[in-house]
Amino acid sequence: MAAQQSQSIQTLLEAEKEAAKVVQQARQYRVQKLKDARSQATKEIEEYKRTKEAQFKASEASHAGSTQAAQAATDQETQVRLKEISDAYYRNKDEVVRKLLDRVVLVKPELHRNLKKEEH
Repeated sequence: MAAQQSQSIQTLLEAEKEAAKVVQQARQYRVQKLKDARSQATKEIEEYKRTKEAQFKASEASHAGSTQAAQAATDQETQVRLKEISDAYYRNKDEVVRKLLDRVVLVKPELHRNLKKEEH
């Protein structure tokens, strides 16, 4: 009977070792699967980044042309307005100077309206 108990204990110990091995293998498998999942997720993220970056560059390139055209149109319009203002200045400067001098030089001295005597 002691031999049978010893045999049973030995069988249980071997089963326990086998179970420990199975648990260890399951843990290693789980760790490996997590590593693989992280690696796959990182690859997918990088691919997504590359795709979005390419879309952004394409969008930026397509809008750059319209931005340059708008800038050129604005620059041209600014030059036209500057020329108009400059022409108006040269056309009217003599007249403005004459009017200013007339106001300053040709003074008609008269009493202020509040100081005029009332005639009774």
